[in-house]
Amino acid sequence: MTGSMPTTASTLEGIAREVRASVVRMAHTGRTAHVGSALSCVDLLVALYFDHLNVDPSDPVNPVRDRFILSKGHGCMALYAVLKERGFFAGDVLNEYAMDGGRLPEHPSPGCVPGVEFATGSLGHGLSAGAGLALGARLSRLDYRTYVLLSDGECEEGSVWEAALFAPAHGLDRLAVIVDYNKWSAMGPTPHRVGPLAKKWEAFGWHAVEADGHDMRSLLQALRTPVPHGRPLAIVAHTVKGKGVSFMEDDLEWHYRPPTARDLDRALAELLPREMVAL
Repeated sequence: MTGSMPTTASTLEGIAREVRASVVRMAHTGRTAHVGSALSCVDLLVALYFDHLNVDPSDPVNPVRDRFILSKGHGCMALYAVLKERGFFAGDVLNEYAMDGGRLPEHPSPGCVPGVEFATGSLGHGLSAGAGLALGARLSRLDYRTYVLLSDGECEEGSVWEAALFAPAHGLDRLAVIVDYNKWSAMGPTPHRVGPLAKKWEAFGWHAVEADGHDMRSLLQALRTPVPHGRPLAIVAHTVKGKGVSFMEDDLEWHYRPPTARDLDRALAELLPREMVAL
C-alpha cells in the first residue's frame, strides 16, 4: 500500500482547484444537478485522498486498504474527479459522467470505477455501512480505517443516529465521520434542530472536533486528531455550498441547476485563470 502522499497545503489547494474545474465541466456536459453539493466537499476529499487515506490506485481492492464511503452520494462528481486526480482511472473517463452507457452514474455504484466502495444516494445509510466495515475489520483482524462523509441535511435521518450510537458502544475507534456542514438542505437552510453538531456527536460517545472545511491546514489537523481508546472520531467541517465559484457560493439554486456554457466559462476563468489566458 502506498498510503498518503507527501504534500503541502498549497499543493493540495492546487489539486482542489483542478478538481473543482472537473466538477463544473462534468455538471455542464452531463446536464446534471448537485454541482453546489459537490463543490462544498472537494477540499475534504482532497485532504483525505492526497494526505491521509492508506490506498493504492494500482491495487484498489487490497484487503488492508482504508475504506471511504461518500454517504452524500449526490456529491459524487467530486469523488470521481478526486479519484481521477489520484490515479485510480484515466482522465477521459470523466467524460462518461451521466452518459447513457457510461461508467460514471449520477450516484456512486461499486464497480463502476476503481475506488468506489459503496452504493449511496438514498441518504442516511453510509454511516451504518461504515460502522459495519469497521466492525468487520476488527473481527477479521485487519488494520484498516473507515471514513464516512455525511451531509449536514443527512443528519436529519434517524438511521444516522442509530449508527452513531452503535459505533462507540462497540468501541469502533478506527471509524471516522466527516460532516460536510454547508448549512443547506435540498429545499432551504439546514434546520436549526440539526445543530449543534459537534456537541451532539460528543453526546453520542464520539470524539468530536470542528474544522474549517476549506482550510487544508485545519482539515489535516482534524484528520490527525488522536482519539481516546474506544471512541470513533467525528469531524464537523464548516463549508460553503458551491465553494470556489463565486456566483455559485451559498446559493441553493446550484443544488439543482446545471451550468450553461457561459456558466462554465465564467467558473473556469475563476478556478484556472492561467489556463484560460493560455487558451
